[in-house]
Amino acid sequence: MAAVVVLLLALLFSGGLYAVFAPTSKAEADETAQSLTIEEGKKLYSVGCASCHGTGGQGTSDGPSLVGVGAAAVDFQVGTGRMPAATSQGPQVPKKKNIYSQAEIDQLAAYIASLGAGPAIPTEEQYGPQGADIAKGGELFRTNCAQCHNFTGKGGALTHGKYAPDLEGVSPKHIYEAMETGPQNMPSFPGTTLSEENKKDIIAYLDAVNSSKSESPGGLELGGLGPVSEGLFGWIFGLGGLIAVAVWVAARTAKAKKS
Repeated sequence: MAAVVVLLLALLFSGGLYAVFAPTSKAEADETAQSLTIEEGKKLYSVGCASCHGTGGQGTSDGPSLVGVGAAAVDFQVGTGRMPAATSQGPQVPKKKNIYSQAEIDQLAAYIASLGAGPAIPTEEQYGPQGADIAKGGELFRTNCAQCHNFTGKGGALTHGKYAPDLEGVSPKHIYEAMETGPQNMPSFPGTTLSEENKKDIIAYLDAVNSSKSESPGGLELGGLGPVSEGLFGWIFGLGGLIAVAVWVAARTAKAKKS
């Protein structure tokens, strides 16, 4: 019996040592790291977001529900400084300098993603313009986006004081996330509407347009705002020039008659 007891004690001792010192599996380590990220994100959310969006992200009269918006929406809104919003704001939340680091944004995004499934933060392979079809992107942009953002992405006015922002200088990741999540007045373009390749083509088109701003083959581009600015220019200077010529001709005619 003594030998059996000693054997059992030895097994318990060795099993305990193995449980303490055995390496944790990668899956368990990843799960632990994700749990810690979510926990840190929840703390940040409680301080900076809960007053408007509710303690559990359910939304209040001051802010919509965040359940199911996904990590991509958080990365866009917080990464562009639109959230947290100012206490007093106009009809639309403007872009501004963000107050969180990328690590903190990732933690917030992880917490919001844990509340309900939604679009994930895209990878560089998804939004990078490399290998994309710029011509196809221009066609897609003019069909789906130019009505609000103008055909060169300069932006434009909407109703009731709202506006489509200028896309120059916006990072490809944020453009992809905006198409995926549809922030504020913008409709969303999920994979069923615009595929991942389509989004990549649009991003490549905007990159090409923005990088060639200094090279205007048509001469003076008038801000690249399209027919509104061009029509105004033609109306003021074209019609004004015709009036000036008419006055000059009339004055010359009157002077000739007097002489």
